[in-house]
Amino acid sequence: MTNNDNIHRLTFEGKEITLIGTAHVSRESADLVADVIEEERPETVSIELCESRYQAIRQKNRWQDTDLIKVIKEKKAFLLLSNLMLTSFQKKIGKKLGIKPGEEMMRAIEKADVVGADIHLADRDIRTTLSRTWRLMGLWTKIKLFAQLITSMGEVDTIKEEDIEKMKNKDVLEMLLSEIGESLPELRRILIDERDQHLAHKIRTAPGKRVVAVVGAGHVPGIQKCWNEPVDISALNEIPPKGRLFSVLKWGIPAIVIGLIGLGFFTAGTSAGAHMIKWWVLANAVLSGLGAALALAHPLTILSAIVAAPLTSLNPMIAAGWVAGLVEVILGKPKVKDFESLPEDILSIKGFWKNKITRILLVVVFTNIGSSLGTFVAIPLMARVFA
Repeated sequence: MTNNDNIHRLTFEGKEITLIGTAHVSRESADLVADVIEEERPETVSIELCESRYQAIRQKNRWQDTDLIKVIKEKKAFLLLSNLMLTSFQKKIGKKLGIKPGEEMMRAIEKADVVGADIHLADRDIRTTLSRTWRLMGLWTKIKLFAQLITSMGEVDTIKEEDIEKMKNKDVLEMLLSEIGESLPELRRILIDERDQHLAHKIRTAPGKRVVAVVGAGHVPGIQKCWNEPVDISALNEIPPKGRLFSVLKWGIPAIVIGLIGLGFFTAGTSAGAHMIKWWVLANAVLSGLGAALALAHPLTILSAIVAAPLTSLNPMIAAGWVAGLVEVILGKPKVKDFESLPEDILSIKGFWKNKITRILLVVVFTNIGSSLGTFVAIPLMARVFA
C-alpha cells in the first residue's frame, strides 16, 4: 500500500475512502494519483471538478459552442473573463514546468477508465462559486480583483518548480485573492470553506464501498475538519439575491442625478441646469469611451459606448458595456480560428487583447467600469453648480 503524507484514509458509513491531496500543476502529484488508483482499484474515483470543468477536459473544442451574445445579455462577461484569467494562470505555470494544469485530474479520469471505476464529480460549479463571490464584492473590490488577476499573470515567470510544493497548501483562487481576502475575509468562506464542505459531502456520498478522491491539497484540512458534520448542500449551491443596498443604489443614484438636474433648473436657472447636463454627459461619455478604447474596441464600438453611457447610467436595467459588447460582436464576430487559438492566446496579456473572444469580454468590462466611474465623477461636478 502506497505511503505518502498526501494520502489520507477516511471512512463513512461503511465506505473506505482514500483522499489524495495534490498540487494542480505537479508531475509528482499526477504520478501519485495514477499509482494509488492502480493499486486501490476503487469502484469510484471522485475528483475536484464540476461538470463544466469536467467537460472542458473531455471536450477540447467546447469554446466553439460559446454564445457571446447570450453571455453579455445574461451579465456573465465579467465571470467568464475572470474564469479565463484563472485558467491562464494555471496554464502558464504548467507550461513553464512542462505539465498540463489539472494533469492529476486527467490522469485520474484515465486510470478510472482502466480499472473500470466510475467518475464522480465533487466540486461546486465554478460559476456558482464566482457568482456568490461577486455578490459580496463592491465595484472597487472587483476592480482590485481584476487588476490583481492581470498582475498575477505577469508574475508567473518568477515561479520555480520548488515553489510548487508550497502551492500545494493553497487553492489557486485563494492564492490570487489573498491580498483582497485580508480586507474581505468573507471571500475565504465562499472560495475555500464552502467548497471544503461541498467536497466533503460529495466525496462521502459517492457511490461504492471503495472510493479514491482527488482534491487540491489546500482543501484536505477543511474536508477532514467537516467530515462528520451535516452539510446543507442546497444552501451551498444557492445564488444569493443582491443586497438591499444594491437595489437602493441601483435606483437611487439615477433618481439623485435626475433630481439634481431638476433642482438646478428650478433654483439656479436654465443655464445652470444645462451646465449640469453637460457635466453628466461628458463624464459618462468620456470615461465609458476611454474604457472601450483601452479594450481596443472598434471605433464604432467606442462611439456606441460614448453615446450609450449618459443614457444607460440613468437606466438600471441596461449598461453601457452590454451595448458596446453587442456592437463589438456584430462588427467583428469571432471566427473558428479565434476559438481554436483561445487556449494559447490566454497565456499572455497581449493575447487577451488579440483574441476577438476575450477582447469582446474586455470591451464589456472596461466600458462598464468607465461608465460607473463616470457616474461618480459627474455627481460632485454637477453639485458644484449650487456652490
